[in-house]
Amino acid sequence: MSLNTNIQLPVLGRLAHAGHDVSHEGPLLDPFERGVGYLRLSLTRACSMRCTYCRPTTYNNPRDEERLSTSEIEQIVRHLAEHHGLTKVRLTGGDPTSRPDLIKIIKHIALITGITDLAMTTNGLTLARMARRYHEAGLTRVNISLDTLDPNRFAALTGVDGLHRVMRGIESAIDAGLTPIKLNTVVVRGQNDQDLVDLVRFAARPGVEIRFIELMPMGPLADVWHERYLPAEQIKDRLREAMGFEAHYAQGHDAASRYRVKLHTGGHATVGFITPMSCNFCADCNRIRLAADGQIYPCLMDKPAGSLLPALRPGFDSSLVDALLRQALSHKQAEHPMFGQAIMTTIGG
Repeated sequence: MSLNTNIQLPVLGRLAHAGHDVSHEGPLLDPFERGVGYLRLSLTRACSMRCTYCRPTTYNNPRDEERLSTSEIEQIVRHLAEHHGLTKVRLTGGDPTSRPDLIKIIKHIALITGITDLAMTTNGLTLARMARRYHEAGLTRVNISLDTLDPNRFAALTGVDGLHRVMRGIESAIDAGLTPIKLNTVVVRGQNDQDLVDLVRFAARPGVEIRFIELMPMGPLADVWHERYLPAEQIKDRLREAMGFEAHYAQGHDAASRYRVKLHTGGHATVGFITPMSCNFCADCNRIRLAADGQIYPCLMDKPAGSLLPALRPGFDSSLVDALLRQALSHKQAEHPMFGQAIMTTIGG
């Protein structure tokens, strides 16, 4: 993949500066006129897993002393929905289930007019006892990390002997109606690439999809990325030995290129491929990310571009929120950088 560094940025007429009136309605735009309709909101940096590709062994669970409060989260989402057309929110982490006020956060966001899709990405360890409560609070659906079906490899990859808990969590999420459930598999050569077919077979059931995610050069494996990276085309080649690709769904703003496959042993599954390295989807990106401490990330693989805290404390300042978000978006590039800047547990996937 090559990144075009010679693109001339158009003037961003909507860019606001602190102290200016930004009360007008309309979508938030980056320099390439890509509108923001999707907020990925990290609630905490804490996570009970220590996945080999995500969290360095020297990185302990932080205290989240500066994390956004429930009311601040509600104010941000309500403002973006009412004034800038936000429709989709994904709660991430760390693991969002580490927040003791998660049910309250879900309830508050679910009541905001205009939010039609409220999803969450989780490691699944607590879903068995909480899935129904999340759904009753207003959560639409969940993505669950599942990198292998082998208990020993699961423990080696995540640092937790918890595959049985995740499997119960998946069943509970299906029963609760948190569908379609999307299983997220980060493919790491030499660690779980032997499990790809078995994972698709497991996902060949109503209400479940599986997405294979290319390893990105960020986090603990950044220095050995070339050794551990398996591109999507090679993943597909391995899958073709056990299934046929029947249909390719329209992608739109979805990060995943999705296919309907038929298993040679019978049954169908929906399989997605998230390809940030071999075939990026930056041209259709409609996302902005907000970390638990208020840092704004216009792009997953770029460094933060400011903080929203000055617009939230001591009181909510909607004009300053807009100014800070537009200023941050002005730094968004046409394509993501080649190497990631953040630790995944800080920013969320």
